[in-house]
Formats: sequence, structure tokens, C-alpha cells
Amino acid sequence: MNRARGVGRDSAGGPTAVALTPLRNVGDFFAFSLDVLVTIMKPSFAWREFLEQTWFVARVSLVPTLMLSVPYVVLTVFNFNVLLTEFGAADFSGSGAAIGAVNQIGPFVTVLVVAGAGASAICADLGARTIREELDALKVMGIDPVQALLVPRVLAATAVALLLSSLVTLTGLAGAFFFSVFFQHVSPGAFVAGMTFITGLSDVLTSMVKATLFGLTAGLVACYQGTAVRGGPAGVGNAVNETVVFSFVLLFIINIVVTAIGFEITK
Repeated sequence: MNRARGVGRDSAGGPTAVALTPLRNVGDFFAFSLDVLVTIMKPSFAWREFLEQTWFVARVSLVPTLMLSVPYVVLTVFNFNVLLTEFGAADFSGSGAAIGAVNQIGPFVTVLVVAGAGASAICADLGARTIREELDALKVMGIDPVQALLVPRVLAATAVALLLSSLVTLTGLAGAFFFSVFFQHVSPGAFVAGMTFITGLSDVLTSMVKATLFGLTAGLVACYQGTAVRGGPAGVGNAVNETVVFSFVLLFIINIVVTAIGFEITK
């Protein structure tokens, strides 16, 4: 994920260690993630830090998320309605809006913003603390920085992603209803009735699982990148950029895997 924590070359000066650096970084990330997940189960949870970070991530993510949700859902519904109109089945517009907003757009738009705004802010904060050696100071005082700082931030990103996903889905469906009824002249009753024609409880649960995994992954990447900063202030900026890129890549992978598994379970 980040820059290597060790030496870039092997003892002989060859390129072996350089070639293995990506694998070593991936291993460091998984070890870090396991450490955080195990620490979550330990007592003395930092509730105050968790609430503060939850409010912070929600505050920086709420407005951009809602502003993105309506255009994404409306664009999807518009294209879907054009196809349905060609087949003379415009009354099923609600089905397309529901399956698009619940299964994909809701959790995906939410975590794009959470990763782009919330996770990058978390990484910048932890990176600044790291280069000022605040984490080392906590260890000297007998305070576990993973339990005091990292766990609350990871859980805050997870909780905000889950909560915002439901809000984004409802907002997107409301925007799709308004656009379909008033601009594409779809029957309001048919739109509402069609929303549950394909989309059911299993799809809602799959969407919630996606949002939870998305938020958890974004939080872990942000915390790992923030604590692995090297190179002073410039390293913090690089870590923030890497957090956004790596989060997006992992979110795409998780989305594909969870969508395929959910389809196989609920079909």
C-alpha cells in the first residue's frame, strides 16, 4: 500500500527487495487490519473519540453524498425509462430505480464520498500525528494508539457509511420519482408499485453489507496510510492521495465480489 517500511534493496544491493515491496506492503496492511479488528474486541473502548470521529466524518460527507445521489439515480432512471418506453413498459420505471439505487448507487456513492472526503481527512490527521511522533509518545505513556485512535476512526467510517447509504437510497428514489413523474410522465402509482417488483428485503440486506464493508475498508486504508507516513509533510500529502486511490480500487473489487455472492444467495 504505502512506501516500504524497511530498506528498499536487499543486503547485496540487488533489486529483489524492490520487486517484493508491493507484496510486503500488502502483508503489512493485512497484519495491520488484523491488529485493528482484534483490538476492537478488547475492553475500554474509546467512546468519546468514536462519537467525535463519527460526527466529523458525517459532517464532511453528508452534503456531498446527497448532492451526488440524486444525479446518479436520475441519470440511471432516465436511461432505463427510455428503454422501457420503447417496449411500452414505462410503468416499470420504479423497478429500475429501486434496483439501481438499492443494489449499486446507494452504497457506492456513499462510500465514494466517505473515502474521498472522510478517509482522506482521517489519513491527513493521523499522518500529521505520525510525523510529529505523537503515536510514539502515546506508546511511551503506556497508551495503545490502535485502541485510542485507530479503532474509533475505523468504526466511525463504517458506521457513517452504513447510515448514509440508507439516506442516499431514499433521497435518490425520491429524486427518481419526481423526475419520472413530472418529466417523463410515468404514472405515480405505477412507479411506487413497481419499486418492490424486483427489489426485496434480500437486496436491501446486501446493500447494507456492501456499505458496511466499504466503510470498514476505507477506514482501514486511511488509518494504515496515516500511520505508515514517511518523509515529512510531503509524505502526508502522498499518503492522502494513495488513500483515495487504494480505497477506490478495493471498493470496486469488494463491490464485484459481494454483488456476485449476493446474487447467488438470493436468486
